[in-house]
Amino acid sequence: MHLNVLYPILRGSIRHLMTRSPQTCRDRGGEIRRRNYSFYRDEVKSLRAVANPDISKIRNIGIMAHIDAGKTTTTERMLYFSGYTRALGDVDDGDTVTDFMAQERERGITIQSAAVTFDWKDHRINLIDTPGHVDFTLEVERALRVLDGAVAVFDASAGVEAQTMTVWRQAEKHKIPCVCFLNKMDKPAASLKYSIDSIKTKLKTNPILLQIPIGSGKSFTGLVDLITRQKMTWQGSSLTYDGRAFETSALQPSDDPDVLQAVSEARATMIEQVADLDDDFAELLLGHYSENFDAVPAGKLQEALRKVTLARKGVPVLCGSSLKNKGVQPLLDAITAYLPAPNERNHDLVRWYKDDLCALAFKVVHDKQRGPLVFVRIYSGSMKAQSAVYNINRNGTERMSRLLLPFADQHIEIPSLSAGNIALTVGLKQTVTGDTIVSSKATAAAAVRRAQEETESKSSSQRESSSLALAGVEVPEPVFFCSIEPPTLAKQADLEHALNCLQREDPSLKVRTDPDSGQTILCGMGELHIEIIHDRIKREYNIETHLGPLQVAYRETILQSATATDTLDRTLGVKRHVVTVELAVHALMESSTSCDVTFEEEVKTQLPAVVREAVENGVQSAYLQGPVLGFPVEGVKTVIQHVSLEPGTSAAMVSACVSRCMLKALKLAGGQVLEPVMALEVTVGEEYLSPVLADLSQRRGTICDIQSRQENKVLLATVPLAEMMGYSTVLRTLTSGNANFSLELSCYEPMNTQDQNILLNKMAGLA
Repeated sequence: MHLNVLYPILRGSIRHLMTRSPQTCRDRGGEIRRRNYSFYRDEVKSLRAVANPDISKIRNIGIMAHIDAGKTTTTERMLYFSGYTRALGDVDDGDTVTDFMAQERERGITIQSAAVTFDWKDHRINLIDTPGHVDFTLEVERALRVLDGAVAVFDASAGVEAQTMTVWRQAEKHKIPCVCFLNKMDKPAASLKYSIDSIKTKLKTNPILLQIPIGSGKSFTGLVDLITRQKMTWQGSSLTYDGRAFETSALQPSDDPDVLQAVSEARATMIEQVADLDDDFAELLLGHYSENFDAVPAGKLQEALRKVTLARKGVPVLCGSSLKNKGVQPLLDAITAYLPAPNERNHDLVRWYKDDLCALAFKVVHDKQRGPLVFVRIYSGSMKAQSAVYNINRNGTERMSRLLLPFADQHIEIPSLSAGNIALTVGLKQTVTGDTIVSSKATAAAAVRRAQEETESKSSSQRESSSLALAGVEVPEPVFFCSIEPPTLAKQADLEHALNCLQREDPSLKVRTDPDSGQTILCGMGELHIEIIHDRIKREYNIETHLGPLQVAYRETILQSATATDTLDRTLGVKRHVVTVELAVHALMESSTSCDVTFEEEVKTQLPAVVREAVENGVQSAYLQGPVLGFPVEGVKTVIQHVSLEPGTSAAMVSACVSRCMLKALKLAGGQVLEPVMALEVTVGEEYLSPVLADLSQRRGTICDIQSRQENKVLLATVPLAEMMGYSTVLRTLTSGNANFSLELSCYEPMNTQDQNILLNKMAGLA
């Protein structure tokens, strides 16, 4: 069916298509077609000559979206059209620039945030391609932490999907201005109206449409720019057509009347939206163009649209098809026109450093030749190779040997880099994700003085909250864990080295040693996350490892308050250690995930600081192992009521006594297991809805809503994570491969008595 998407869309009367073409299988029958692909010196445009552009010309941009929306393909087209690659990378062929890890090229997904740097029309764009899979949410978080703007890519046939909402919330948290790109307009089920409506309703923002498509589905050939009234058409249809050449022409009175009408109405709507969001533009319209709003110059409209975007009052929306090489060049123009330069973003802390270096380390990778490579965002001053830098978080100085510009896994060496840029450093062996780097300890001291002078008039509580370190990256707690063992004891040291390196690269990966069995325990964000780590240990470190069964990371809390007392009396050598502790534990509100420790006022004033610290360490240590199954405790407040100790008692003995007393109190308070509950979204054809619902009911799932998405149904539910093991295989079987799903951690909920008893028996090996 041919769908004219112009006039009906803007009148709000588009009908959803009743048929949808089947999804093409990425692996083409199970076999991934691979091509040897590498970059040669003449294939990558040199950046050395313009290593430090004017800060107003820099754009630090992230690409974010749901999995399979076309993020990496869009990035590859940007690189190609900007002239930084001479061949089009393809996700299906496994030869993309930003997906350079072996697992990424094999699976066709983005795992790590790859940074690429390129120029577009006198602007420097530092672009980061982020994962869409929920297991790699931390990669998105740490990329957004250092970006100034973002491009949200949507599948035009699906609109806003589950992971889109997750990354959008992350962008909102960091107050990042965004531009939206409706990709895959060449799909038969693509719907501009549906996508715009879903952005408005699900993301709670104001989408401002800047383009309308010419044609739909396979007949999608171009766009009309509503600001300039320019028509852009990509006429090539051969397999070799790369989209670099396209025709631009002004709309003529002789053009299709439906197109002219649609453009006129859409432009009027856009002008009205911008006027509603920007008072200065509204005054301009009423003062100079009151008789004909449509006569407002394109330049004035662009200025107002930029103000609205930077203030995050609205988001420009563009459309195209990255795979078919249509609409990417206008997207690049929109990035430079509407997204902010580094000096247009307000970073309060940076002003204390003035022109001195202040940078944030936001990612660490390991290179076999160079060692650890640290990605840094420079907020002020400049960074130079062969210079010493001071790490505020580690309270130490390191020497940076080399400075590189990142081009995925290719790096270009440069002598220095100025504020606003993203750089790659060699030689920082102690720096980890989230550390703040400055030029010297003296620089940090000078910043302290400026901060103190500025906050002298503020209250003491405000003064205490001042920090010289940039806000780091929030690391989510892992929800899965399993044991990992080397093939032989001789490989244990190599495995520990590999895990240490991988932990520096990926802070969401946690490694611990089981105190009872002595096994090494791997904790991650999901099945795919742990599978990728296992695969990387084999590929990159040449260690064959064995993984134990995947287990869910439960948590524990208490049901009531309890008080306990304990005395530790121990002689070590000739020294006697005696300490007595009395404390109470209280259950916090059900929604609380924190664990607090406070002292009664009399106890706090009597105890020296070193003893108070030892008591707090003992409490925090006890919080790591709950009374039921030994999982971490949350939602508990501990009040220290009495501490007495004899002279010479060590801090370690105080901590040990407090931990033992805590365990006693937690057991008296009655333990409750909390299980991770996932928000599940399943997109499935209506004919398969019943078996999917029946399966979820057996998994202790709760159905929240069933929505329509064109001819499909979207099922929203909450399901315990423990019930979702291997769900992708089951869903594929139930629907003959005609469904997809996404999972996101929703919350931790108390298990009912029956389910908790089943879990206890299972953990004890009785079930």
